[in-house]
Amino acid sequence: MEAMATILHADLDAFYASVEQMLDPSLRGKPVAVGGGVVLAASYEAKAFGVRGGMPGRKARELCPQLTFVSGHFKDYQQLGDAAIRVLGDFTPLVERTSIDEAFADVAGTEHLFGPAAEIAKAIRRRVRTELGLPISIGVARTKHLAKIASQVAKPDGLLVVDPLTELEFLHGLPVELMWGVGPATKARLAEIGVLTIGQLAETSPRSLDRLLGRAASDKLGALAWNRDPREIKTHRRAQSAGAQSAIGKKAAAERVFRPALRHLADRIGSRLRAKSRLGRTVTVRVRFADLRSVTRSLTLPAPISATAILA
Repeated sequence: MEAMATILHADLDAFYASVEQMLDPSLRGKPVAVGGGVVLAASYEAKAFGVRGGMPGRKARELCPQLTFVSGHFKDYQQLGDAAIRVLGDFTPLVERTSIDEAFADVAGTEHLFGPAAEIAKAIRRRVRTELGLPISIGVARTKHLAKIASQVAKPDGLLVVDPLTELEFLHGLPVELMWGVGPATKARLAEIGVLTIGQLAETSPRSLDRLLGRAASDKLGALAWNRDPREIKTHRRAQSAGAQSAIGKKAAAERVFRPALRHLADRIGSRLRAKSRLGRTVTVRVRFADLRSVTRSLTLPAPISATAILA
C-alpha cells in the first residue's frame, strides 16, 4: 500500500523580523534587521537586498541604506513560538519541535477528525495568521526529509503538498543545498564533481561519494536523495542545552558594557532552566565580532545550577 503524505513541516517565516513587524505596524513592508553590530535575523524585504543573518551590521547598511535595526523582543519570540507550536498540537499529538520557530507533525491518525493533511495544513496557517499575526510556511510530504524541503520551497508564507506518486520528480530537480546536511562546504565539494541537483546526487555512484564525503555522509545523502528517510516524529525530545543571545552593537569592549548584557542573558537562561526544572553545569560564552570573528570560552562548574546569580 502506497504511503500517504501526512508529515507536515511548519516553519515561521523570517520569524524574529516578522514578530517585530507584527509588534510595530510601522515596520510592515519595510526592510528590518534584528541586531546591531551583527544581523541576527532579517525580514524578507531586507533579504531582497542581500541582507542575511550573521552579516556585519555595516555591510547590511551598505546593501540596504533604508534598513531599520531593532534590538529584539526575545521574550515575545519565545511566547509566540510556543503559541504556534500549540496550534499544531490542536490537530495532532504527534508534534516534534526542532527549534523556536519550526516543528514536524504527523497527522495520519487525525485525518478522520480534521480532513486530509493538506486541509489541516491550511487550517494551521489560517489560525497562526489570524491568532498570532504571523506568516508560516508548511510542507506536506511522505517523509520528514521531504516535508522540510517542501516548506523551504513554499517560502515565503506558502503551502506545498508533495504527491508521493511524483515525489522523486519533484525532489530530483531541486538544488543539493536544500538537503539536510548539505552546507556550503559540502555543496562546494559536490560542485567539483558536477553535482548541482539532488537528481545528479542520486545518480552518483556510492564509491565516488564515499571518496568525496566519507562513508557516513555518503550513505546518509545517498538515501535522502531517493527520499529514503525512516525517521518518525519524536514527541519527547529533551533539549540538551539552554541558550540566549543579544546584539550589543558598536559599543566599546568595556566591562561596563558587557557585564549588564551578560547579566541579562544569564537571567533569561536561568528563567528557562527553572521553568523546565532543569539544571546546567557547563557555561559557555561566545562573542561574535562585526568582522564575523568569534571567541568562545567555557567553564564547567562543580555542581549543576540554575540560579541567575551564579550564572552571571
